[in-house]
Amino acid sequence: MSKQAQHFFLEDWLKSTTTTTTPIATTKPIASSAREIIQSWSNLRNSLQTQTFQLHHLQSLQTLLNSQTSINVADPQAKLLLSILSSSSPNLSLPPESHPLFLKLLYIWVRKSSKPSQALLDSALPILSNLFNGEREIHFSVGSLGVLLLGAISIVPGLSENSRKVCVELLCKLFEQERGGVMAVVQGEFVPEVLAGIGYALISSEIPYISRILDCMFGIWGTGKGLLGSVSHGLMMLHLIEWVVSGFINLQSYKKIECLCGEILRTRKLDSALFAVVMVAAGGLRGLIKAPLIGTRAETVHNIRISLEKCIAVVARELISKTGNFCHSAFDPNNRLVVQCIALSLARSGPVSFDPSLLLCITFASLTEVFPLRSFYSRILDSLHKNSIQLGLSEVKGHLDSILFKEAGAITRVFCNQYVSADDEHKTMVEKLMWSYCQDLYSGHRRIALALHGELPDLFGDLEKIAESSFLMVVVFASVVTKNRFNSALSREIQLDVSVGILVSFSRVEYFRRIRLPEYTDAIRGVAKNVQENEPACVSFIESMPSYDDLTNRYGSVGLSKVEYNWAKDNVQTARILFYLRVIPTCIERVPASVFSKVVAPTMFLYPLYMGHPNGKLARASHSVFVSFMSSGKESNQEERTLLKEQLVFYYIQRALEGYPGITPFDGMASGVAALIRFLPAGSPAAMYCVHSLADKAKSLCSKAMTEDAGMWKDWQGDSEPSKKLLELLLRLLSLVDIQILPNLMKLLAQFIVELPKDGQNMVLDEIYNQVADSDDVTRKPALVSWLQSLSFLCSQTTFTKSTSSSSTDILSLNAVSARL
Repeated sequence: MSKQAQHFFLEDWLKSTTTTTTPIATTKPIASSAREIIQSWSNLRNSLQTQTFQLHHLQSLQTLLNSQTSINVADPQAKLLLSILSSSSPNLSLPPESHPLFLKLLYIWVRKSSKPSQALLDSALPILSNLFNGEREIHFSVGSLGVLLLGAISIVPGLSENSRKVCVELLCKLFEQERGGVMAVVQGEFVPEVLAGIGYALISSEIPYISRILDCMFGIWGTGKGLLGSVSHGLMMLHLIEWVVSGFINLQSYKKIECLCGEILRTRKLDSALFAVVMVAAGGLRGLIKAPLIGTRAETVHNIRISLEKCIAVVARELISKTGNFCHSAFDPNNRLVVQCIALSLARSGPVSFDPSLLLCITFASLTEVFPLRSFYSRILDSLHKNSIQLGLSEVKGHLDSILFKEAGAITRVFCNQYVSADDEHKTMVEKLMWSYCQDLYSGHRRIALALHGELPDLFGDLEKIAESSFLMVVVFASVVTKNRFNSALSREIQLDVSVGILVSFSRVEYFRRIRLPEYTDAIRGVAKNVQENEPACVSFIESMPSYDDLTNRYGSVGLSKVEYNWAKDNVQTARILFYLRVIPTCIERVPASVFSKVVAPTMFLYPLYMGHPNGKLARASHSVFVSFMSSGKESNQEERTLLKEQLVFYYIQRALEGYPGITPFDGMASGVAALIRFLPAGSPAAMYCVHSLADKAKSLCSKAMTEDAGMWKDWQGDSEPSKKLLELLLRLLSLVDIQILPNLMKLLAQFIVELPKDGQNMVLDEIYNQVADSDDVTRKPALVSWLQSLSFLCSQTTFTKSTSSSSTDILSLNAVSARL
């Protein structure tokens, strides 16, 4: 371990562990040239010779430190630095700001030298002791770098035990002495240096000193006048203890590991910062991952792991008892920090045994700290009323860049692992928390989207990035739920409740689905299969849809009295309804007609809602739901269902044709018409109304089209003219309508066709010829052949021009057609 320690600066490694990405380049001092470095050493030698220290000597120290990554400090140069520090000449009075520079250069000497002089190291200790004792008030930079240097000296191979003890004693006194106290030793910017010094000291000390050094470390963030803790501080402590434990394992010092972990457990009972206790315990767990599990050592490591896991669980239990049901408003910053650190500690410390308190803590951390959207929505909406929305921009952006958010995937994995090991009571509790979060996410994001009116796109985009990640968490969790709950001995009723809960929650987060996920589709298939086999579950899912009143409520649906509501621009709600429309056909057989009439029909089929929605996917899905309903209920007595089908047809055709062309998608309407013709009873008035309405609409569109384009009948294939599409649909109905409606359809078509120009007549007749020739329906084919012959004769005998005939002539012509047919 000591050999490894010689090759890097521990404080730099600790800094790197607080981020999951490559650190952004910051402004660094410009490295000095070789000439400048040589001149700087020369200036310092002159300072010693002349026994003076002036401004240019201070600048020489700074020049050397500017190249600290590449510079090497050899023994002669270290001796020079120590000689200047120890000079008793009154003319060689060092300014206080030079002390940190001397200490840092000496630290570089100790860490980069392959074998620093033992005599020099021994002589350095009294010099450092005099330096620390000589200052009236230890400046925080001097104290911090003093801890770093003393720790580095203590880890040098071959250092005498006496000198090592002196190092550790001096280090502890820097924390314990009254002059300056903890806050004089460390400030936030020097935390990595202080922790690195503590790490060096821990790994080099004997067992009696471990407790004292740990007390010094925990005292930095003590609940009295300690430093204000942060997540980055916690992560540095976690990885520091990991480094120390790994070092003990390499040195096979298992007694020291037991002592270290025992002191961590003891410290938890004292007045220490709980976030620090959690992270240090997690560091021990992470370090033990690499421990070889052989013989009696395996039992030792196992027992240590159990005690460290219990340490974190006890902190979580105390936090739960302190905050009740995790009411976020009751959380002070310290409690929030503990929750965040528990989540990160579990994410970075390897597999951890299940504990109910850990599960609840990591659930709360995921829903409020990793994805704090509910808090963001509330504060942003509040700031909108106060015209201070700019305050939220930096906060949301800062969270995107935070360690906690970047670790969201690892935290979700631990969360799901804890859930899998939980009992049914705690599983149900966590599921309810998750489904409630989805509801708040849906309503909050919907309100924000409508309130911002497209303004502040950067803020809204950042919120959506967080929401998209939270969607992934919900999907992964739901996938775990389906695999775990449906394979257990859980009652059928609870399984159905879980299935409905997942479907409803997926509908609420559908807006955030940006990529295809196998977990998502697998979870939907699993729960949809459960739901579609049970009528109460189907009803429960259908009744969770937003009601027609909610969808059309101008203000109340979003709770923003100052926002004028436009349903067509409510993209969050649109995505949710689209989810329902895609799932409803899978369970339509189990949906009672009364429920469909009350909940689905008013929303789906009343124009200008979703049948006429600008979103083409939604409009087509509405027609698909209609098709599925028309084709449902074939195996049992369905009088109520049949009656509802007939009633809906009138609304459906009326609303669909109102929006055609332009809004109503033709393919969706064509499938709807085919379904109602196929599944309505023979001779149904609703089917007759459908045929008449289509013919009237086709005539109207054709008349308008011929006025605008006289050559529209030159080509039939591949034409997207709306009137031709409707005519083609009417021709297809010749083979679909029942035999009681067929004569009426033939009559309407004949009246339409004989009014077409000659090119149009020929084109339509050719299409009918092909259709009749390919038909193998022995019931209707004779009637169609006779009708086609009569229609061909009428078309050959009658000449229509583009000019408009008199109304009396039109009436006589139509009467003649009717009589002939």
